[in-house]
Formats: sequence, structure tokens, C-alpha cells
Amino acid sequence: MRDRMITAAVIVAGGQSLRFGGEVPKQFREVAGRPLLAWTISRFEAAGSIDRIVVVAAEDYLGYAGEQVVARYGFAKVQQIVSGGTERRESVWRGLEALPIATGFVAIHDGARPLVRPADIDRVVGAAKRDRAAILAVPVPDTLKRVRDGYVIATVDRSYLYGAQTPQVFQYDLIMAAHREAAGAAGRYTDDASMVESRGFKVTVVEPSGPNIKITTPEDLVIAEALLAREGHG
Repeated sequence: MRDRMITAAVIVAGGQSLRFGGEVPKQFREVAGRPLLAWTISRFEAAGSIDRIVVVAAEDYLGYAGEQVVARYGFAKVQQIVSGGTERRESVWRGLEALPIATGFVAIHDGARPLVRPADIDRVVGAAKRDRAAILAVPVPDTLKRVRDGYVIATVDRSYLYGAQTPQVFQYDLIMAAHREAAGAAGRYTDDASMVESRGFKVTVVEPSGPNIKITTPEDLVIAEALLAREGHG
């Protein structure tokens, strides 16, 4: 039964990008000739493990996302574009609710991560299908310091530290239950995996095979454009 169920992606692009600056949210800024969100969706469109995509966008940009991103670039896997909430957890929840009952697994991804490789999406989906929950994550490369009042008070052992990325992939009923429990704990969880972890489930880590940066500053757009050019785009 589970094998006949679909694997969906929820791409969260509902933020207002206040830290990024400017009038246009970063997910709709142009990079290498396309809106940033179009590059992100294209990765899931190309991933063989993904059957359906739901995009979560700010209410003011629903029409733009539909016309200038999904329709313009012919993304056939995008079945719905739904309005986001006031904070990320609510936006993810709205995307999850929009999925059909036949959903077996769901990949939750930041719309501002346009460089994830389709092969890595397939790898983390495969790990989740085996273990119920899996995320992309990378070992922390820098020496970490614990600081108080502007002074270093300790050096943190980084041997077991990873930086969490997306997509984060979960068995659908597992992540739905985790979100329901987290509904009254705004700000407590910084990603979807932490909700699942809080319920006692183990989350498998898959290291990406290439860059998977999150666009947070205008300088990141320059880096993304260079990386896309290296791939032969732009």
C-alpha cells in the first residue's frame, strides 16, 4: 500500500524577506535570468522521486507565483499554490494540509535554496522511505566558540555537529502529527526535523553532494548566479 502512495514536495516561499531588503521578496528576485523560486522548483521538477509539488507563497504574490513562475516555466508537477501564514511553521502546515490523502512522504524545502541537486533530493527521499525521517545536513566546518558578554568562555567540540539544510523528508502522517503537537509552541522549533525529534523519532542525516546554500543576503545571489553559471545556466 505504501509503495503506491505519492511523494510530494512542499516548497516554502511565503516569507517577506525583511532581512534581505528591497520591495520584492528574495524568492522572486531574478538570478541567472529566472526568478529565484523558478530555479528551486526546477530541481524538484527534475527529481524522479517527487510526484507532486505544492508551493507556499505570500498572499500578495500568489498570482505572480502562478503566472510568472509556474505557468511561465511550465512546471507540470506543481498542483497547488497556497497562501502562507505569519510564520514558517504555519506556512509549512498550510502546505501539508493541501496534500492529498494518498501522500506517503513529503519533502519540505526552503524556496530560497535554489541549488539543491535533484540527485540529492532523490537520496534523502530514499533515506526517509527507509527510516521514516531524513534531512540533508553538512558537517560544521568552523571552530565554534561559546560567547558571553563579548568574551569567549569555551570552545565547542564540533565533531558531532552538523548544519541542517532542506529538503527534510518525512513520512506524511509522522510530520502531520508532529506539526499538530507543535501548534501551540511558536518559536520553539527552528526546523521541521526538531518537531519530529521531540517526539522521540530518529532522523537520518544525508550529506549533499554539492552546494545547497540558502539565499539570505544580496551577496548570496551573486554566489548563486556564479554556481548556476558553472552548471551551464545563465
